[in-house]
Amino acid sequence: MVFSAPSSLAAGALLLLTLAGCNGSSDSQISAPSPAASASPQSPVTSSPQVSATPSPSPSPETSLISAQGIGAARLGMTYGDLKRTLGADAELAVKSPFIADFDAVAIRQAGEVQYYILYLSGQTLSDSDPIQGILTDNPKFRTAENIGTKTPISEAEQVYGQATLSYNTQNESREYARFAKQPPALSFGTGNGNASPAGIYATPQASYNETQQFREDAVIQSVLVVCLTEDCSSESPNP
Repeated sequence: MVFSAPSSLAAGALLLLTLAGCNGSSDSQISAPSPAASASPQSPVTSSPQVSATPSPSPSPETSLISAQGIGAARLGMTYGDLKRTLGADAELAVKSPFIADFDAVAIRQAGEVQYYILYLSGQTLSDSDPIQGILTDNPKFRTAENIGTKTPISEAEQVYGQATLSYNTQNESREYARFAKQPPALSFGTGNGNASPAGIYATPQASYNETQQFREDAVIQSVLVVCLTEDCSSESPNP
C-alpha cells in the first residue's frame, strides 16, 4: 500500500484531513474469514460445574469509541487482515469505488448497518497485510470519550472542544469540515458541502478556499474521520 512510504503517507494524510463525506458508489462484496471452530468435549454435569448460558452483552463503550487511535474495533496501524479476523464472519465488507476524491474504501457492515469505512488511495488494492491509516464513520452510535459524534450540533461540540473553524476548498469537492481549538489529534469532523449545503456562513464572493467561524444554528457534525499522521501508526499493531 502506498501509504507505507513517508512521502505518500504525508500526502495521503493531508488529503484525508480534508475529506469527510460519503459518495454513492458501486459495491463489491468481500467475504470475511470465518474463525476456526474449536471442538470441545461435553463434560458430564456430575464431574464439572454447570455453566449457565448468558445473553449476548450490550456493546461496551470501547466498541463504539472514537479516539485518536481508531474507531471501534478498527485501530490505526493494525492490518486490514487483523481487523477482519477481529470482526469475524458476521461482518460484511463491501468495496466502495469511487468513495470520495482520491480515495476508495471498504464499508464495514454489521447486522446490515454500515459501522465505518476503511479508506485507501484510489487505484490501489487494500490487502490483508496493509496497515489501516484512515477510518471514517457517519454512524451516530460511534462517539468520542466526550460524547461527540455524527449528529452532534456544532455548538455543542464547541462547548467541549473550543471554538470551531469551518472551511472548504472548491478544488477538493468543496467538502466542508470543522476543526476545534482543543479537539483530539488525528480527528477531522465533516460538516457538509460548501457548494450544496454548507454548515458555515461564508463571506461573499467566495474564493477557492473558504473559512469561517460562523455557522448555522442547526448545523451538526455529519461524519468523523480518524487518520494516521505519523510513521508510528503506519506499521504499529494495537494491543489486544
